[in-house]
Amino acid sequence: MLASIYFRRLRFEAAIGLCAAFLSGPAAVQPAEPESLSRGAYLARAADCHACHTADPPQAPFAGGRAINSPFGVIYSTNITPDPDHGIGKYTLEDFSRAVRNGIARDGHYLYPAMPYPSFSAIRDEDIRELYDYFMHEVAPVGHAPPETRLPFPFNIRQTLWFWDLLFVEDERFKPRHGRDEQWNRGAYLVQTLGHCGACHTPRGLAFQEKAFSESSRHYLSGAVVDNWYAVNLRGDPASGLGRWSEEDVAFFLQTGHGSRAAVFGSMVEVIENSTQHLRGDDLQAIARYLKSLSPRGEKSFYQPEKSDVAIKLAALKTGSVERPGAGLYQSFCAKCHKLDGQGEANKYPKLAGNSVVLAEDPTSLIRLVLEGSEPHDMQMSPKHQKMPSFAKKLDDRHIAEALTFIRSSWGNGASPVTERDVSILRGRVYEKPR
Repeated sequence: MLASIYFRRLRFEAAIGLCAAFLSGPAAVQPAEPESLSRGAYLARAADCHACHTADPPQAPFAGGRAINSPFGVIYSTNITPDPDHGIGKYTLEDFSRAVRNGIARDGHYLYPAMPYPSFSAIRDEDIRELYDYFMHEVAPVGHAPPETRLPFPFNIRQTLWFWDLLFVEDERFKPRHGRDEQWNRGAYLVQTLGHCGACHTPRGLAFQEKAFSESSRHYLSGAVVDNWYAVNLRGDPASGLGRWSEEDVAFFLQTGHGSRAAVFGSMVEVIENSTQHLRGDDLQAIARYLKSLSPRGEKSFYQPEKSDVAIKLAALKTGSVERPGAGLYQSFCAKCHKLDGQGEANKYPKLAGNSVVLAEDPTSLIRLVLEGSEPHDMQMSPKHQKMPSFAKKLDDRHIAEALTFIRSSWGNGASPVTERDVSILRGRVYEKPR
């Protein structure tokens, strides 16, 4: 029954995919929009409320009805406009606070943890008031009744969440850390509370609870699989994490979806579109400062560019004198964009050498990218992203596994092989089951 917590949001709660794209370097981070938003509207941007509470194709903002997939069924987001009948129009400030920070609706029923109240429980009182004022006075009421969530037994018994909350939710407000400066604490607050980054990037325990809610544990933000994506390691590991990123790299990526080390794909696209590209430059820098302070988790993969055997790879690909599984496939299907040396093309095609997703200990996102491809996106301050085609029908599971294993072991990359079974299982999950 505790497995109900596994309901995680499809966009930010859905996994973050990062593929490395080598750009010339980050420009100075500038605010993505004028400082004309109310404080409550800005906080709602930081919390990315729009993504989950606005149905696809885009309906009225915050009117709910977005379908969120889980292993136990589909859960529909609620209407959080001030409509008195179908939304939160009758909520008092106390009702609103209890729903956001404790996961309990006005009528007393428990909300599924698709609503990330385990993170929101730490939001400060003054920010809850500002959010309440925003939703009550700036958001237009919409008389829309979202579909009712109907989960199979025993997940339909919401009262069981009382026990889960008692065991796993830290119902405490954020407290600044002594010995850390104001910028670090601001970043910690945004990441741990409004940003709720841990909902995707922190691994789950046996009861599907987040294993940690702050930097006090090395589990925090160390990577996790969500909705058939792998939300990457955001700690200081040099291969699979942010160890080789600068603070400027991180801030620029969060604003544009690009940077000297990454280009966004998957559900992180929505996070940047709806949330982080609209944050002030000082807040992006604070987030970057905090993330860069996280110690390495400890990883098995590695990146050693000084030991790169690119010359041998190039000779093998061009002449065929040395045959490696996956080398020919890479030449035929990948090298046109990603180049024979794995360096890609600045501002257009992802760099694979040293790519943190390529080097992730879990290859889920890498496999899914090859199966599904990726669509272009258009951020306000982003260079044009090129489309990656789907290879699901062009390559079978064995060929995909061989190509990815070649990529994960070339140009100084050192990560575990991808197996045919890995690809087969993910293909089944992505294409044979509702998502």
